[in-house]
Amino acid sequence: MKTAFVAVVFWALGSSLSFAQKVTVQSPDKKISIALFSDNNNDVGEWYIKAAYNNNGKISEVTPRIDLGLLRSDQDFSKELKFLKAGKPILINEQYTALHGKRAVCTNSANEVILSFENPSKAKLDIIIRAYNDGIAFRYGFPEKQGTFTIKDELTAYAIPKETVRWMEKWNTANEGLYVSMSDSSIQREQWCYPALFRLKDSSCWFLLHEADVNRTYCGTKLSNTNDGSSYKLTFPDPGDGRGLGASQPTVTLPWQSPWRVMIIGTLADIVASTLVDDVSASSVVKNTGWIKPGIASWNYWSSNHGTKDYKIVCEFADLAAEMNWPYTLLDWEWDEMSNGGNLEDALQYIHSKGVQPLMWYNSGGPHTYVNSTPRDRMLTHEKRVEEFMKLKKLGVAGVKVDFFESEKQDMIKYYLDILMDAAQFEMMVYFHGCLVPRGWTRTYPNLMTHEAVRGAEWYNNGPDFTMAAPAHNAILPFTRNVVGPMDYTPVTFTNSQYPHITSYGHELALSIVFESGIQHLADRPEGYRLLPDAAKTFLKEVPAAWDDTRLLGGYPGKDVMIARRKNSAWFIGGINAEILEKKKTITFSFLPEGVKYKLTLISDGRHDKDLAVQYLTVDSSSSVEINMLRRGGVVAVLKPMY
Repeated sequence: MKTAFVAVVFWALGSSLSFAQKVTVQSPDKKISIALFSDNNNDVGEWYIKAAYNNNGKISEVTPRIDLGLLRSDQDFSKELKFLKAGKPILINEQYTALHGKRAVCTNSANEVILSFENPSKAKLDIIIRAYNDGIAFRYGFPEKQGTFTIKDELTAYAIPKETVRWMEKWNTANEGLYVSMSDSSIQREQWCYPALFRLKDSSCWFLLHEADVNRTYCGTKLSNTNDGSSYKLTFPDPGDGRGLGASQPTVTLPWQSPWRVMIIGTLADIVASTLVDDVSASSVVKNTGWIKPGIASWNYWSSNHGTKDYKIVCEFADLAAEMNWPYTLLDWEWDEMSNGGNLEDALQYIHSKGVQPLMWYNSGGPHTYVNSTPRDRMLTHEKRVEEFMKLKKLGVAGVKVDFFESEKQDMIKYYLDILMDAAQFEMMVYFHGCLVPRGWTRTYPNLMTHEAVRGAEWYNNGPDFTMAAPAHNAILPFTRNVVGPMDYTPVTFTNSQYPHITSYGHELALSIVFESGIQHLADRPEGYRLLPDAAKTFLKEVPAAWDDTRLLGGYPGKDVMIARRKNSAWFIGGINAEILEKKKTITFSFLPEGVKYKLTLISDGRHDKDLAVQYLTVDSSSSVEINMLRRGGVVAVLKPMY
């Protein structure tokens, strides 16, 4: 981080900031700007910011206003705020390495200005604003040095033009709903999940709302448009979440800064490729990371809900992982009740004999959840976690899956982060299930490999509704939920669970690329993979779980999507069709380096849903290939350089 000249423009009459004047911060590439306004004609009043997007000379007002302010237990920081100054512009410019995710080398590059205010009692409030090439971020700060207070309300509210198209999910504690596509603001709810996707009417401008760098000093928030359908206000957790335990209003100790409020802005390709949520989050606190290994895991719960109770089933899935060159197998709930030929220690010994590493499930436990599934409560306190992690380390367990959090209150945020910190001390990877949507923690704690927080393939167990909803849902997630962090949908199933799927084999195969997760749990039973043609099995043996680059090649939420991801010098392409009509698509390879030929393995839909067609071609950056996708179909491609 260094001080530098940046594109910050001040319009001023005298020394005050009036209604006719503003502070504008532009992104390094000057495509995105964030500006400060007052409702009054002087330097005291209520304040709001705007964001604008310049797409090849066409400037779009992303939002007419984002209201600002906080209500603290001792006083108001929203009305009669006096503008004091805009700090010296700062160029934020750093690179960092991600061990897993959509890109290995990430850039945190923005122009930042700190805006200073005081309320009538002279108490100070800072608003830190940043303009990035792919969006804006802002946060609040109390710079004074002492005092502990409750935040009664956060007044941040995003005004969204009525005609804006939007994709949003109704709030639930596990974040496992379906996104609803809306053409206007007519649907109002008290609680909407993050992230929320919007497209301005008659514009190529898209934006995604989220928050990042949520830490122990605050709670998670959500969006509400109950009072005004066109304004989405941040709201604190419902007091009833987590069985009513814990305060829904956070307590802060000065000096203090809030989480970042993030708006990713640009084309759909910009949205999908963005790492902004991680960029603004705190740097890694884990110094030695050599033990953190992304990869694919076999998983028995989808095909046999009580599979981990059965030693023989556990061994079958260890065999599957070994056959497919997958590094992990997950022992889900009830491993403490294992029988039918062996117990936990026997199973772990067998798994290791196959060259596979075990992952193990835990109930987060405690009075915050009604779920009594075992093992329970072993993650609940620091002392219990240390005891359990010591045992797991001796048993050669690589990581834990922790389930059923049911709240985003401040005390639960602390619990999440305490688990991550203690796990890192014992070199344990972590997977959160029944949990919150990512908030940038994979940068701070790279041992956090993935979150569920999605309606995934598990829902084929839960009822018949997901069968028809899944194809469109699958084509919305790459533009929404999976943008902001790793997502364990538990994909790639060819047989059926309790309820069938209507996606083609090509569609299911493609989900291994379309969906990103640091540990990708592939959910089908062993025969589902063993009966695949050789090309498909070879593909699943090679497909990575962490990427060096990510590009959107085409698509539209709920209709179709095609994504290219690179690992080392090889490219992997996954495309899915969500609609009930067949489609012809052309894949172009302009993203490849010039002058290099690639061997292309193309696996696409065949004559029917369970058939796959395989082609082997030679291509370069000037080539294109036409493919056919069945209704609810899909395609995968692997490109390896020929040098």
